[in-house]
Amino acid sequence: METETVEVKGHIIDSLILPKILDEIMNYSGEFEILEIKIGQRREEPSYAKLRVSATSRMCLEEILTRIKQHGAVQLDEGDVRLAQAEQEGVFPDGFYATTNLDTFIRYQGQWVPVERPEMDGGILFSLETGHARVVKMNQVKKGQLIVCGHHGVKVIPHERSAPDRNVFEFMASSVSSEKPKGVIIKEIAVQMRSIKQRGQKILVVGGPAIVHTGATPHLVKMIKAGWVDILFAGNALAAHDVEQALFGTSLGVYTEKGIPAVEGHEHHLRAINLIRKHGGIRKTVEAGVLSSGIMHACVIHRVPFVLAGSIRDDGPLPEVMTDVVAAQEAMRAFVPGVGVSLMIATMLHAVAVGNMLPASVKTICIDINPAVVTKLADRGSFQAMGLVTDVEPFMRELWEHLESP
Repeated sequence: METETVEVKGHIIDSLILPKILDEIMNYSGEFEILEIKIGQRREEPSYAKLRVSATSRMCLEEILTRIKQHGAVQLDEGDVRLAQAEQEGVFPDGFYATTNLDTFIRYQGQWVPVERPEMDGGILFSLETGHARVVKMNQVKKGQLIVCGHHGVKVIPHERSAPDRNVFEFMASSVSSEKPKGVIIKEIAVQMRSIKQRGQKILVVGGPAIVHTGATPHLVKMIKAGWVDILFAGNALAAHDVEQALFGTSLGVYTEKGIPAVEGHEHHLRAINLIRKHGGIRKTVEAGVLSSGIMHACVIHRVPFVLAGSIRDDGPLPEVMTDVVAAQEAMRAFVPGVGVSLMIATMLHAVAVGNMLPASVKTICIDINPAVVTKLADRGSFQAMGLVTDVEPFMRELWEHLESP
């Protein structure tokens, strides 16, 4: 039998980290022996466990060690990380370490170095000059840069449950269902948003055009004016239909207050986009006094930064829409530091895209009428995503009422 000794520290009992490690060992035909265990006697006290892990072959043991590292298990005789130079522009070296969205450290010259800005599906760049490590995406790699390879000398800190979150977020993390007490959940989301602001962190809203279609625009505008939105990520559709509603009172050609289609209403979004392009952009149209209401107007007036990422199906698009997806990714990443909570509202593609950029420490709340949207987000690695199946307008209205009340 091949054996290695590992240790794991932290809230490994109440966060179910130790059972997950033992499950991984058994699932990959390994064996374990608990050599030492110390359980914290109070909620704030961490626990510790030392295990001997065994497998029938070195290959099998390495596979087990790789799996349990994702839960924070570290080999006792862990050496320094292995670094390799990138041989081509935009190409990682063979065997590169693929990052997760968990807090990550690499061991260099006997010291654990934190990896800056954790994000899934990247690599780790290390600078000998500064001694710093950070996550980079494949297209960002320059020839000759040092990239971490393999799992040796790498450790991650698993996502732990914390006592303040053992309320609505624990409940929301269960199977996605429309049969949940939405009023209680929305109230608790408002409480969490207050807590995030009190800690000096930011609130990110990732929005889809259904916000406008369902008549929820006034609620989001009130939230922007009151300072409950620090950043907005969206696509061409939300901005275009928001401008359409501001100029013509329609969304997709339907009057949002009457619920009836306008004559030639199907042209309204094109005329709205054309008007914005005529003035040179959303900001210039607001400054000219032509665009005087709506979500985008509120963002400009209250200096809430926004990133509009385009797609192949966009009409126009609006001048501010970034049609280069790599550039749009970089623009979004620049706003991720400092975000404490992200509201993903009625947008599957943008929710998945932004969810892939967020560290696991960012609370991600997905609101959609379609339960599959929340499931897709979690299935693509954003395990911190929590969902609420409901229509957008009632959710936004009730959320604003809770935020407005003292």
